[in-house]
Amino acid sequence: MQIPMRKLRTLAPERAELDPIEVASEGDIRRLQAERLSWSLRHAYDNAPHYRAKFDSAGVRPDDFKTLDDLAKFPFTTKADLRENYPFGMFAVPQSQIARIHASSGTTGKPTVVGYTKRDIETWSDVVARSIRAAGGRAGMKVHVAYGYGLFTGGLGAHYGAERLGCTVIPISGGMTERQVQLITDFKPEIIMVTPSYMLAILDEFRKQGIDPRKSSLQIGIFGAEPWTNAMREEIEEAFDIHAVDIYGLSEVIGPGVANECVETKDGLHIWEDHFYPEVIDPVSGKVLPDGEKGELVFTSLTKEAMPVIRYRTRDLTRLLPGTARSMRRMEKVTGRTDDMMIVRGVNVFPTQIEEKLLAIPALSVHYQLVLTRDGRMDNMEIQVEALPDASHPAREAATAELTKSVKDTIGISAAVTVLDPGTIERSVGKAKRVIDRRPKE
Repeated sequence: MQIPMRKLRTLAPERAELDPIEVASEGDIRRLQAERLSWSLRHAYDNAPHYRAKFDSAGVRPDDFKTLDDLAKFPFTTKADLRENYPFGMFAVPQSQIARIHASSGTTGKPTVVGYTKRDIETWSDVVARSIRAAGGRAGMKVHVAYGYGLFTGGLGAHYGAERLGCTVIPISGGMTERQVQLITDFKPEIIMVTPSYMLAILDEFRKQGIDPRKSSLQIGIFGAEPWTNAMREEIEEAFDIHAVDIYGLSEVIGPGVANECVETKDGLHIWEDHFYPEVIDPVSGKVLPDGEKGELVFTSLTKEAMPVIRYRTRDLTRLLPGTARSMRRMEKVTGRTDDMMIVRGVNVFPTQIEEKLLAIPALSVHYQLVLTRDGRMDNMEIQVEALPDASHPAREAATAELTKSVKDTIGISAAVTVLDPGTIERSVGKAKRVIDRRPKE
């Protein structure tokens, strides 16, 4: 007999539990944003030499900001700016006021370094707590934090936010997958916070140990740090009988907790607009696009002290939508980045496009990699994807043909498809490595 899905049970917070700003009028939110933007622009200009030089070069001053539309006059900030000012050149307060430092992995060069004052840590804790509550979390619940701790913002961001909400934190971090399953089974947490790809590795371990994941104590999964599709959401919800919601953030802006889906709607991530002002721009021209049009997401911090960011280009592709469960605008689920887009034979391809196709085929799992090579002047893409454990040889052959045709018909490229045995592709404890580019560097 099938266990009823928990998704039929609402975990939505009562209106009285929400921060007043979450249900404020649009006019009240815009007035608060204008006031805080004025402060943030002045704070950056007066206290961070990089911003003073950049504003001066663009011929703008903080006093030129009169309305929200005026923000478009100010120059963008990019990851290159952060790396050029490594390690602490973007800070806008004295070193004595820095309470914590985080940084990216730096796998493609110098890491991007971010700093926080004590007040910044408080703000960060507040927005993550708000995010967990939006996902259905409540005080007293146990939160299994399987994001990595350390310089990566995921683990400590989730940790402090869960504590702020009044939850009990289980700080296991990433890795040790067998132990993850043991502690979920023994400690009985209601919430897990982890990357979606690593949640699938945990799912594999449940099945390996012969434990039914649907009978675990988990009720809510809060997944972020990498793009993931609604098809993956459905797979995780069905496998664990949980609500799977999306959390968004990036270290340059604050860390996790910039935006979160609400469990009662799951229709995009509500941006906590009292702390982060969003824009969507044309990634080529830089022109601000109206709400509803898809482009590159840009954020300006409204309350950060240690390291304000002005019009930071995230490289994430999305669009802004009106609020639903909350007054604040939503961002559509991120399914690609301008810097993970592959150009194969002149066609723009995102890993999530491939993921959507393979998840529609019953014999295939979500564990996959895309291998790019070049033969002379011709680019080649191989889709390596694992079969499900119970997939027969004929089912694998049929899946190979179906995926090859689906990718050709809908994305417009010819790709070789290799269906591998379960467990062949290396599992990641953090962000999944989806693309292996073996093409010669030009």
